[in-house]
Amino acid sequence: MILKIDKVFEYGIGNELEASIQQLLTDSFPFLYPRDRIYFKQLPQFRFLAFNQENQLIGQVGLDYRVMNLNGKPVRVLGVIDLCVSPNARSQGVGSTLLLEIDKFSVGRYIDFILLFADNMTLYLRNGYRPVKNKCKWVKIDNETQITTGIGLEQLDELMIKKVGKIDWVEGELDLLGYLY
Repeated sequence: MILKIDKVFEYGIGNELEASIQQLLTDSFPFLYPRDRIYFKQLPQFRFLAFNQENQLIGQVGLDYRVMNLNGKPVRVLGVIDLCVSPNARSQGVGSTLLLEIDKFSVGRYIDFILLFADNMTLYLRNGYRPVKNKCKWVKIDNETQITTGIGLEQLDELMIKKVGKIDWVEGELDLLGYLY
């Protein structure tokens, strides 16, 4: 499959592209994703979008760059948000291509880790991510009202990382210093 990958900043997404992203997200997360927006809890800073030969959107991933606190020390993290592939384009390497694009983007940048949360880890394990066990702290946001409801504090079994910098990951406490992707 021939793909075209575009990097788009969130503030540059127009109405037509927004509608395509909305459709892809609701097709991919039919019972979870809000039908009135293209983000779950918060806007990503930018996205990689995958288009097929007919210039149809078939995959997307949001990315968020931020500092987190790992056991009292700051780490620079590129967060992977809502990677998804159109149902008719799955198992054709689109997800791995998007992850490879993130890897290429991360080279030579001030990023210590790529971080994500995954219910199904198979794709990520195949692409060099590993599950980690850390007690996490984050800002809780109600999805419907988009209001801060408190602070979450628990170990999340879905947490995965990929080392791209020189710092080693350690177990312990991870303060996301913001919302949970």
